[in-house]
Amino acid sequence: MRIALGTIPFGTTVDEATSFAILDRFVERGGTIIDTSNNYPFWVDGATGDESEITIGRWLATRRNRDRMTISTKCGARPTVPGDRTMGSAEGLSAPVIRAAVAGSLRRLGVEHVDVYWAHIEDRSVPLEETVAVFDELVLAGLVGEIGASNHATWRLERARSLATARGCTRYTHLQLRHSYLRPRPGVRLPESGHVQVGEETLDYVRSEDDLTLWVYTSLLNGAYAGKPLPEHYDHPGTARRLAVLDEVAGELGATRNQVVLAWLRAQGIVPIVGVSSITQLDELLTEVKLDDELSARLDAPA
Repeated sequence: MRIALGTIPFGTTVDEATSFAILDRFVERGGTIIDTSNNYPFWVDGATGDESEITIGRWLATRRNRDRMTISTKCGARPTVPGDRTMGSAEGLSAPVIRAAVAGSLRRLGVEHVDVYWAHIEDRSVPLEETVAVFDELVLAGLVGEIGASNHATWRLERARSLATARGCTRYTHLQLRHSYLRPRPGVRLPESGHVQVGEETLDYVRSEDDLTLWVYTSLLNGAYAGKPLPEHYDHPGTARRLAVLDEVAGELGATRNQVVLAWLRAQGIVPIVGVSSITQLDELLTEVKLDDELSARLDAPA
């Protein structure tokens, strides 16, 4: 199942017992991909950023199912100043930081390696050569399986991949950005300063690169498809047109908006990351909906 379970609130606003129940249900329904980070959720009062990885590690230890799971975690965006709730003191992507970060993640997760390891945000203060080399070092040491870039500009991703190829290093083969069926106004500044939105250039680049997989977060717009208010930066004529078609397709399929959006993403080879706080929410999102070519074309048509 090409859906990743997002785990930002696990161990904080979603307690350990509920987190375990959601993880159990995810596996029961065929899910295998768990996405976390070494800083989730540092912005919550009282949290350190350890909580999500620790909760997943405890679950893996009790269920003894590590070999069945694809574990994805990240480095680079963890605050270095205790209590900092901003990105102002992010650890960055220097070689010493990345080595220390992966050791910390492996310890909290209780595993010997992670399957996908991400550069969480860009760090333009560090030469790409240094970051590329240390990620390759982690792969060669068996500490990580594959590597990815999250919240990176397309040109920076291409430069890093070209640099890795030229130096015989492991290339980024995963990209993680913000994306959904509805799109914000072009040029708008997202209130979440660390988020990078998928654009047409990115989609074109991913389609042209056979070894690159796009993962997308905020894929369901934090409940907006299910009735929560849309953020102001989605207030434009294109949103109304796309919602009208989305509702038509959902009605014809007897599906929810959420289910159709996830089907639309997956039909393009994209891995959507979904976050839930209950089993009921998870069951809705894991109910598969198939889109034929005609339905996909209708969804793609509105500007």
